[in-house]
Amino acid sequence: MRSLSALNEKVVLLRLTGRLDEAWDMANTALRQSRFTGSREELAFSRIRRAQVQQYRGKLDEAVTELTHCVLESETHEWASVASFARESRGKVYFEQGDLDAALADFRASVTLREQAGATPALLESALVAVAVVESFIAERRQGRPQQ
Repeated sequence: MRSLSALNEKVVLLRLTGRLDEAWDMANTALRQSRFTGSREELAFSRIRRAQVQQYRGKLDEAVTELTHCVLESETHEWASVASFARESRGKVYFEQGDLDAALADFRASVTLREQAGATPALLESALVAVAVVESFIAERRQGRPQQ
């Protein structure tokens, strides 16, 4: 269980099963290991997974802060797949916070980055679905407002 990929997989599984304290501990272990043995891209992926655990724990502001750092670093270094994952993850947090415009911007950027990275049609479709869902929420919100 010491390999970085195994640690990261365990973080995801623990998060998805609701074992958030264990997921947080494992995410920190994966982060430490990626600092010492992984590339900077692997470190960014570990930080994103840790931020996802923060989101599930209800620490949305902390998750946004961490993900913003990951977005900036990955876009600076032109790591399209990392940037796409970070943007998608941050978009989910913004959506949960009710910031639909920011969520939409991140989901759209994620689509573009996935296209640049040569993502499979299935991955591209999931990003496009996120865009469509947020656009529908924004349209509903606008319809609910009185005309000015």
